[in-house]
Amino acid sequence: MDWIIIIPIMFVLFALNMRIYLAMFAAILLYFVFFAQIPLQIAVQRLIAPTQNSSLLAIPFFILLGSLLGATGIASRLLKVADLMVGRLPGGLGHTNVMLLTLMGGLSASNLADAAMMCRMLVPDMIKQGYSRGTAAAITAASSLITPILPPGIALIIYGLVADVSIGSMFIAGVLPGLLCAAILIGAVYLVAKQKGYQPSRTQRPTAQETRITLLQAWPALLLITVIIGGIRFGVFTPTEAGAVATVITILIGLFVYREMKVRDLSEAFTQTARQTAAVLLVIMMSSALAWIFSLERAGVALADWIIMLTENPWMFLALINIVLLVLGMFIEGNALLIILVPLLKPVVVQLGIDPVHFGIVMILNLAIGTLTPPVGTVMLMVCTLTKTSFADFLRDGWPFMLALLLALGLVTFIPAISLALV
Repeated sequence: MDWIIIIPIMFVLFALNMRIYLAMFAAILLYFVFFAQIPLQIAVQRLIAPTQNSSLLAIPFFILLGSLLGATGIASRLLKVADLMVGRLPGGLGHTNVMLLTLMGGLSASNLADAAMMCRMLVPDMIKQGYSRGTAAAITAASSLITPILPPGIALIIYGLVADVSIGSMFIAGVLPGLLCAAILIGAVYLVAKQKGYQPSRTQRPTAQETRITLLQAWPALLLITVIIGGIRFGVFTPTEAGAVATVITILIGLFVYREMKVRDLSEAFTQTARQTAAVLLVIMMSSALAWIFSLERAGVALADWIIMLTENPWMFLALINIVLLVLGMFIEGNALLIILVPLLKPVVVQLGIDPVHFGIVMILNLAIGTLTPPVGTVMLMVCTLTKTSFADFLRDGWPFMLALLLALGLVTFIPAISLALV
């Protein structure tokens, strides 16, 4: 049972604001030095082993893809498509915010990057149209949570690697839950807009000519979404190959179709991708060593036996997991929780007959919601900083959208077909 000491040590180091990979490394090193009669060379091998997995190449490709979207002009064209679809509804800009982030979620891999972009693109216009600062910030933050669920979300890749589940299956499983979140958020925006009197962003129906021109300008972006999702779904290529193809197409669009991207933008995107990929890879390396320790100590089996003593009902287990993850997500970064808990919980999931793909979507949606909750919600902190919104205003105006996301979580948890119908 020496493995138990690792978890509180990591949580304490997280609370002290130590970087995730350093906190995990410190706990792992402590285990090998003081509790395990195992040569340190084994620890080094466990750290290096995951870097040999070719599936990891999907991560830099999709990070690079997300970094390129703003510079290529794709995002601005998708904004026009989103306005065309929902601009006439009450609170038109709020609906456009949700719709654009849903479209971007099919291209980008980072909810932080998407939220930051929306803070610049739409929030100032929302405030000019009479939205309270807290409402504009809350809609942006809540909508950005669609990105981790829709392919090619990095969390989907990480879960697939840690849980030994097909990344392609995780990508396809995220489509319907992501669209469900978007639909419920649009409903919440509609109710808030009716209550507060927010006006549509456009007063007239789009003409046939306007629709044709808008779609014609946006077809490369819509093609990218089709390439990523359709190509994986029909087995044309793997998720890694989809990332490579989509990245090449995006660069060609930016340089030769829209002609808005400069060589300098490409250089900055590669630099940013290298930094973010290194950060993600370090965490994955630590997770590999951690999973090996849990396997060696039979930690997952022990936890499974304990949970089975409490309940053998898979629905009760999922309800308890939702509560635990929502609470932990208030204090600990989502990817860290994903990497720590998946190796422990997977034996329980298998023993209770829960599909690991469905469970992965439930976990990722839980941890995405955690980025909106104080005190360490990363999306909440960033959006409040960029929009100059106080936490009190964000929480006061954002509760309808939080309730909408919790409703989506409940539906995804207890209706597995939402996650598994397309897989």
